[in-house]
Amino acid sequence: MPLTGKTVLIFAGPLYEDLELWYPKIRLEEEGARTVVAGTGERTYLGKRGYPLTVDTSVDDISAGSFDGLVIPGGYAPDIMRRSAKLLQLTREIHDAGKPVAFICHAGWVPISAGIVRGRRGTSVGAIRDDLVNAGLLWEDSPVVVDGNLISSRTPADLPQFMRALIQALEAR
Repeated sequence: MPLTGKTVLIFAGPLYEDLELWYPKIRLEEEGARTVVAGTGERTYLGKRGYPLTVDTSVDDISAGSFDGLVIPGGYAPDIMRRSAKLLQLTREIHDAGKPVAFICHAGWVPISAGIVRGRRGTSVGAIRDDLVNAGLLWEDSPVVVDGNLISSRTPADLPQFMRALIQALEAR
């Protein structure tokens, strides 16, 4: 399996977008990666569509060096997750180490707050396009945009392209 030995961090928060968390988690595990889902305090979260999730750990109990990449799902969760200083620190450290940081839909709010999008190319759901542009991102309307170690997509409909790009980036590390 191409991702055996890789460990990928996935952030979770209240009202996460169910497909944008579970599809990457399952695909990464199918490719041999270990996934760790970290929350911002609660042990269990409900997705926007009501699917429950019990996290593996808290962002306060982990370090960026333990991970080969990061997935940030969308939904309403990113607006809450970006208020965690530790979560933003982990995002910056994973990014600054050159490891893949993959975000989809509304998840672009986290890289904005982490200060890692200025001058980079990316995409998102149209609803936060202005937020990303105002933070300095060169926004594109594409299913997936890869700019170095930043991987972004618009909506759950783009998950196949999103995951192909993320898996390829993790294989290259």
